Amino acid sequence: MDQAEPVIERGATTRLLGTWTLSRHRQLKRLLTQTPVPEGEVQLRHIGALDTAGAALLARWLGLERLEAIINAETGLQPERRALLETLLRAMGREPAPAAKKPAALLQALALLGEQSEYLARHFWQLSGFVGLVLQTLAVVLPRPSRWRLTALVNQIHQTGLNAVPIVALLTFLVGAVVAFLGATVLGEFGAEIYTVNLVAYSFLREFGVILASIMLAGRTASAFTAQIGSMNANEELDALRTLGLSPIELLVVPRVLALLVTLPLLTFVAMISGLVGGAVVSVVSLDIALSQYLSIVADVPLKHYLVGMVKAPVFAFVIAVIGCMEGFKVSGSAESVGRHTTSSVVQSIFMVILLDAVAALFFMELGW
Repeated sequence: MDQAEPVIERGATTRLLGTWTLSRHRQLKRLLTQTPVPEGEVQLRHIGALDTAGAALLARWLGLERLEAIINAETGLQPERRALLETLLRAMGREPAPAAKKPAALLQALALLGEQSEYLARHFWQLSGFVGLVLQTLAVVLPRPSRWRLTALVNQIHQTGLNAVPIVALLTFLVGAVVAFLGATVLGEFGAEIYTVNLVAYSFLREFGVILASIMLAGRTASAFTAQIGSMNANEELDALRTLGLSPIELLVVPRVLALLVTLPLLTFVAMISGLVGGAVVSVVSLDIALSQYLSIVADVPLKHYLVGMVKAPVFAFVIAVIGCMEGFKVSGSAESVGRHTTSSVVQSIFMVILLDAVAALFFMELGW
C-alpha cells in the first residue's frame, strides 16, 4: 500500500495514518464518508502530513468539540500540528459578530445633524484659510507690476465678462418684463399702474441686477474655474508648477479673482439696464405709459439705490472666484471628483451670494438706505 495514502486504523485505539493534505482531498472525503466516527480514543500523532484542507475535513468528521478534546488529551502531538489544529478550531468555531443595534430615530437625526455641522464648520474653516492665502498673495503681487500677468487677466476678463454679456442681458430683460407684468397685475387693482415703473427700478437697481448677474456667473464661471483647475490638479500640472518654484495661487487664482472683480460690476450694470429696458417695453406696450414718462420716473430714483446694488458686486465677485478656485484645488485624480466639486462650487457660490445679499439688505435697512 502506498504509505502516503490516508488510512484510518480502527481498533481499541483509532489511529490516523498517511497524508492528510489538499492533494488527497478527494480520497479523504471518500474515506471519511465511509468510516463512522469512532467512539474510543483517537490518535493524530501518526499522521504523516497535515495541512489546513485535511484538518478542516477532520474537524467536520469528528466535530469541533471532539477534536478539541482529542488535541488536549494527546500529549505526543507535534507542537506545529497542535498549533495548526487549534488555529483551525478557533477559526471554525468563531461565531458571527452580533449585529449592531440600530440607534433610535432621534439619535440618528442628532448624529446626522452633528456630522453636517462638523462638515460645515470644517468647510468654512478651509474657505477662511483659502481667502487669507489669496489676500496675502494679492498683497504681495499688486504692489509689484512686474509680477502682474496681464495676458492671463485679459483672457479671463474676455471669457468671464464679454462672453457672458448676451446671456446676462437676455435673462435680466426677461425678468424685468416679468416683474413689470406682475406689478401691473397687482397694482392695477388699485389703479396704480404707474408705480410699476418704481417697482422695476427699485428692484433692479438694489437687488435683481446684482443677484441675477452673480447667479449667472456662479453657474457659468465658478464651475469653469473648478473644472479648469481641477483638471490641472488631476493631471499633476499643479505639482509641476510647485516643482518649478511657481505659485499656483499667483498663476491661476489671482488672475481669475481680479477678472471677476472687474467683470461682475460691469455685468451688474448691464443687468440693471437690461431689466429697466424689459420693464420699459412692458410699460409702453401694455400699460400705455409713455417712454418719456417712464424715463423721467426712473431718473427720479435716488442715486443711493444704484450704489447699494453696485457696492455688492465686488464682494460677490470675490466670493464666487475664491469658491470656484478652492473647489478646483480639492479635485482628486478622477472624472467623478471633477464633476462632484464642480457641482459643489456652483451650489456654494449661489448659497453664499444669497446669504451675503440677505445680510447686506439687513445692514442697509438699518442704515436707512
